[in-house]
Amino acid sequence: MTRYLLGLMGLGIVLFAACADHPPAPIEDRNAVAAPVKQNRTATTSSSIVADKKVAATSSPPLRPGVPYRVEKGDTLYSIAFRLGIDFRRLAAVNGIESPYVINPGAILTTDLSKTRKTSVAAKPAPQPAARPSPPKPVKSAPPVAKTPAPLPSSTPARTVSPVTAVKLGPVSTWRWPTNGGVQRTFSNNLHKGIDIGGARGAPVRATAPGVVVYAGTGLSGYGALLIIKHNERFLSAYGHNDAMLVKEGDGVREGQQIARMGSTGTDSVKLHFEIRQDGKPVNPLKLLPAR
Repeated sequence: MTRYLLGLMGLGIVLFAACADHPPAPIEDRNAVAAPVKQNRTATTSSSIVADKKVAATSSPPLRPGVPYRVEKGDTLYSIAFRLGIDFRRLAAVNGIESPYVINPGAILTTDLSKTRKTSVAAKPAPQPAARPSPPKPVKSAPPVAKTPAPLPSSTPARTVSPVTAVKLGPVSTWRWPTNGGVQRTFSNNLHKGIDIGGARGAPVRATAPGVVVYAGTGLSGYGALLIIKHNERFLSAYGHNDAMLVKEGDGVREGQQIARMGSTGTDSVKLHFEIRQDGKPVNPLKLLPAR
């Protein structure tokens, strides 16, 4: 009997040890499903890149009429007036800024058009440094200056020859379609300040009329990579959502010259958003463009 009891006890110990070796199996199975985590990280990275593009295209600080605005890097007087929907000349006048309307980052602009200012904070930083060193130089170096009149005239014309001077601004006799493709969305004064024109990614975007590029950047919310061209003192045109901008601020452009490649920056489909502004106000481009 004693041997029988000892045998049963030994068998129980063996069975208990065997069972103790197997419980971790379910935990290892759960940990083995780790591959999907890597896939999720990849997906997150991909969507964050798209988000970065959207952030870059909508990175402009708030701008409300009547509220003072601090000039940011990349701003121009034209782009600020464009965002406000006002004539750039009026914005310049209330801030005491004269042509060529240079503004500096950090300057505070008033957007209250009822005010007037004779001197501008925005214009002071640029002229002051240049004006201070200039008086002492002619006094001390009068003889040397007299010896170097010849090189100065020869170098000055070379620097002033630029695309801007090659384009004469004036009344626009004809407006040209900025790209081929059908109109996807028409003009609405309150909801849609221009027209959307469809097309293939990389399709040429051309200047609707001769002018000067007064803004090239991604600082205006909802426009993606945007170009603004000044045609004269009353008319501007704008080209949004470009994949690539082929001209820069200050460049003169001819009618029909390619200025960009169509894309989808700041939006969810490939298209060109095209606007024409008259005295700062959006007008229906279809009333100015030739019928087709």
